[in-house]
Amino acid sequence: MKRALITGVTGQDGSYLAEFLLQKGYEVHGLKRRSSSFNTQRLDDIYTDFQEHGTRFFLHFADSADSSSLWKLLYNIRPDEIYNLAAQSHVRVSFDIPEYTTDITALGALRLLEGLRETGVKARFYQASSSEMFGSAPPAQSETTPFHPRSPYACAKLFAHNITVNYRESYGMFACGGILFNHESPRRGETFVTRKIANAAARIKCGLQDKLYMGNLDAKRDWGYAPEYVEAMWLMLQQDQPEDYVIGTGEMHTVREFLELSFAHAGLDWHNHVETDPRYLRPAEVEALQADTSKARGRLHWEHRVAFPELVRLMVDAEMNELARKG
Repeated sequence: MKRALITGVTGQDGSYLAEFLLQKGYEVHGLKRRSSSFNTQRLDDIYTDFQEHGTRFFLHFADSADSSSLWKLLYNIRPDEIYNLAAQSHVRVSFDIPEYTTDITALGALRLLEGLRETGVKARFYQASSSEMFGSAPPAQSETTPFHPRSPYACAKLFAHNITVNYRESYGMFACGGILFNHESPRRGETFVTRKIANAAARIKCGLQDKLYMGNLDAKRDWGYAPEYVEAMWLMLQQDQPEDYVIGTGEMHTVREFLELSFAHAGLDWHNHVETDPRYLRPAEVEALQADTSKARGRLHWEHRVAFPELVRLMVDAEMNELARKG
């Protein structure tokens, strides 16, 4: 039985990846930070008490800011695969807390890689890199496109990406960088723009709010469905040689398009409910991100299946169903 370690397991991608690996027959270990409140709701469907017979999913207290806790996990678990998904991943917030963002997002990857080098654990390593690293580089962006990050988050991700490449080249580690473009789902955090829009459309439809305040509606992004993207992460670590891959749909859509489709699916005209708030604008904007997935299609045989309109509908439907459940 293969053993995997996932940092950031309580997030959107971590929860989907844990489910995917369990279905593949893995023993899965996840890192979670200590908190006085529960933060594992995305894992409720797969979590069982560790004392139950046959349990293959385990949570451990550790922190990407604490090398000793990470290295202890490597010693004790000795994973075959490591998926480093932990980050302060909100781009706008990274301008407000750049030091913390860099500590967790950039140095967290270095702490894991150095832990692998020092402990001698022979694990394959996946680094969750980001399309935000491309910043103002013109679309479409591929693995050979020069990076031009436009936020503290993107700068931190670029360090993590480059240090992964450096450890691969310096120490012969099987270490891959997955440069994932925007990927969404009903498990997306409520402060992220797609979930924020879907949630607002449902709440306005149900009469629970009237206005939605937004930032830049002209930003163009390549949006896909998160459960499909975790499969690409796994595929990267199953290859004969470690390489970096761009993952996306190859399509661009504006935030305005996401608004239009979300509100239309709820039977609403978004013009009647959406206003601009400058607090949601970034000091340095990224105008257009679009994936060139030629390499992933050719080497990994991976392609997205959920189209943009379907993604919007399933996110709005999930919000409507949740409101109906709560009554």
